[in-house]
Amino acid sequence: MMQTNIASWMDLAEAEAADQAKALGLAAFRGRQIWSWLHLKHVTSYDQMTDLPQALRAELEQSAPLQMPVAAGVQRSKIDGTVKYLFEMPDGCLIESVLMRYQHGYTVCVSSQVGCKMGCKFCASTLDGWERDLLPGEMLGQVYAIEREEQVQVSNIVVMGCGEPFDNYDNVLKFLQILHEPKGQNMSYRNMTVSTCGLLEPLRRWTKEAPPVTLAISLHAPNDQVRRRMMPIANRVSMQELLDACRAYTRETNRRVTFEYALAEGVNDSPQQAEELADRLHDLLCHVNLIPVNPVTERTLRGPAQKRVQAFRKVLEEKHIPVTVRRELGADIDGACGQLRRHYRQETEVNP
Repeated sequence: MMQTNIASWMDLAEAEAADQAKALGLAAFRGRQIWSWLHLKHVTSYDQMTDLPQALRAELEQSAPLQMPVAAGVQRSKIDGTVKYLFEMPDGCLIESVLMRYQHGYTVCVSSQVGCKMGCKFCASTLDGWERDLLPGEMLGQVYAIEREEQVQVSNIVVMGCGEPFDNYDNVLKFLQILHEPKGQNMSYRNMTVSTCGLLEPLRRWTKEAPPVTLAISLHAPNDQVRRRMMPIANRVSMQELLDACRAYTRETNRRVTFEYALAEGVNDSPQQAEELADRLHDLLCHVNLIPVNPVTERTLRGPAQKRVQAFRKVLEEKHIPVTVRRELGADIDGACGQLRRHYRQETEVNP
């Protein structure tokens, strides 16, 4: 009988799957077969792995049951086709993922944690705190489930869902590496984006060892005073420290940084603040992505009017800072990160 409590096949790179098979007394090619079924064909059970002996499938079911996310709720935008999934994990934890449709293909926004520790004032995913990190296979499971359900081929990944990716550094990096495997999803690193609120030590480590994915920094303010109002991390990491780390990243990698800037009416959206932001970023290889804040019931922040958004953008352009305004997607569904999860939990508490 095969040993129990072996590593989840979903968390393994192809070479690791071959090694695990050998450690279990199987031929290495069996591990590669299992890996291909999971990461290329996206099956959800061993019974679907028809080139494995039936006895082996039964043993695997006992020793390493597949832990797949199950869709507990789905919201579909009637405006732009954005689809938001609420997934329930086998332990009952809830996470969110979003499928976005662009001219260049399909993008999935993936959660990296259940909940979040960071406490950003514009985000719903942090309201109930952090529960646990997600494993690489649990992040991959979000992508594969959406591809199966929507019958699409995902070409881009953004790790911007629930959680702080750099607070789950090793698992996020492994997730990206498995996505990149040629015999699996074979996704280009250049089609991947990881967003962080600015944890310094992981950022310095990322600078030295990360693959060439796009790095996005949640900045959201032109100075420390405003940033502390919006993001508790700013009490630990000054903007000067963060921007210096970003400069080191661009020098080391020759890759630009994307600064995410959530515009909140009356907080960080004035032309004067745009000028201050431009002055802070003038010597950095970067791009600014302006994002009008999605309203969150439990928060007071609201996005500014389009006229004010465009005025902010114009100041940055005149200061020669590359800037775009993120296209608003899913405006008619729970757009803010963590909202669907929180609403579902509240409803189940009222109607168990």
